[in-house]
Amino acid sequence: MNWRAVRAIYLFELSRTARTLLQSIVAPVISTSLYFVVFGAAIGTRIAQIDGVAYGAFIVPGLIMLTLFTQSVTNAAFGIYFPRFTGTIYEILSAPVSAFEIVIGYVGAAATKSIVLGLIILATAGFFVPLRIAHPLWMLAFLFLTAATFSLFGFIIGVWADGFEQLQFVPLLVITPLTFLGGTFYSISVLPPLWQKVTLFNPVVYLISGFRWAFFEIADVHVGVSLGMTALFLVACLATVWWIFRTGYRLKT
Repeated sequence: MNWRAVRAIYLFELSRTARTLLQSIVAPVISTSLYFVVFGAAIGTRIAQIDGVAYGAFIVPGLIMLTLFTQSVTNAAFGIYFPRFTGTIYEILSAPVSAFEIVIGYVGAAATKSIVLGLIILATAGFFVPLRIAHPLWMLAFLFLTAATFSLFGFIIGVWADGFEQLQFVPLLVITPLTFLGGTFYSISVLPPLWQKVTLFNPVVYLISGFRWAFFEIADVHVGVSLGMTALFLVACLATVWWIFRTGYRLKT
């Protein structure tokens, strides 16, 4: 294992966050705070509790997941796309660095940024609503697994994308709508029976449900199913990344 190469890629990607601190950290935190104001204060006055949890607190796990999904995908996608766009990908591919080490560097940096941002938002939420975390270790486990999975997914998008429009297509038009329809601001139990069944085809439901269970011990689906779906998505992303490096798909174009 060439840890020096992994460290170089990892630190280079993290340095981009330091150079764009306002865009990378401050903007998402402010946006999430606005969700607390709009949904927690405005709608919270009409919806007192969901499953015995104050509405303002109920939406915290969903908002953290919303940020985690979009930031993980975006950070990883831009991280690998720019070397392809500028041509510096050839320097990486010709260096004595394995595919595994390249993925660890790029995906690790993207996941780290997303996890830090998620923890900042969690701390910020404490200023708006009283919070309790029933299972902190499970909360961290879901946080790390989700960040790693969606960072891998973002890496795949960065390799697949032919332009900046495609980089934004999946996060804005796929991930964000699925998150909003996946129980970020409500429990799927409030939906009509037919739509409850339809919603179960949304993979984001399982991630948000498992993460919310770690906070309040309430879930739309069993926590074991949530963990299994997260692991399944992670394995699928790992298999796709392995295939990309095995075939050289778009890495050299």
